[in-house]
Amino acid sequence: MAATIILDAGHGGYDNGASYQGRKEKDDTLRVTLAVGQKLEDAGYNVLYTRTTDRYDSPIEKANIANRSGADYFISFHRNSGITPNTYNGTQALVYAADTEAARVGEDINQKLVDFGFKDLGVVERPGLVVLRRTQMPAVLMELGFINHDMDNQMFDERFDEMVDAIVGGVEQAIPLENTPKRYGVQVGLFRHESNAQYLKEQLESQGYFVALREDDPYIAVIVGREPTLEEAKSLQDQLRQEGYDTLVVTL
Repeated sequence: MAATIILDAGHGGYDNGASYQGRKEKDDTLRVTLAVGQKLEDAGYNVLYTRTTDRYDSPIEKANIANRSGADYFISFHRNSGITPNTYNGTQALVYAADTEAARVGEDINQKLVDFGFKDLGVVERPGLVVLRRTQMPAVLMELGFINHDMDNQMFDERFDEMVDAIVGGVEQAIPLENTPKRYGVQVGLFRHESNAQYLKEQLESQGYFVALREDDPYIAVIVGREPTLEEAKSLQDQLRQEGYDTLVVTL
């Protein structure tokens, strides 16, 4: 089973993040998040997102989205910024604490970005960051160069695909597909038409559940939860049954 990784594009909506000569951090982070996510999906990972459009969620909301998703890992993408343009540059991984699973993941991604060409600013503890402190899974915040450093921006733009490949390579090194823990979900519907599956998904999400659609040709399954144990999945199944849903525990 493949790991589920939730990717976070830093900032969004009215929160531009750092800016430099009309360039906005929120745009850079969304671009790289979607590109990394597609590559990880192609490699076999399950990928979720805190946002896929120019939308604002507070840091605590981002952490809550991640926690509700049941993902195995959380990776947030940002761009750094210095007080004076073209003074500081480089890549950096921020984690809640050193000597943790998150720190190991951050180190592997950061090293691939150093190999790509960014200056190495290392793996740094930042326990005060909400998205690192409040997430329930290993969480890393990657600073992909400085938005107000022309050389970092040149690498980001002109070698974008190489940078994305470096990030994906770091993830693959840190989180091998074969080492993924088993997860369980509760299937509550099986449809031939995606519109029907999407309607049920939205209904369940409005009740506060994490819901995913899974294609099982020619059907589309609606699955609630990503539980780490069979017992927790059965507890979720009981809850859904009490609410009137037909259920089946499935392995993800």
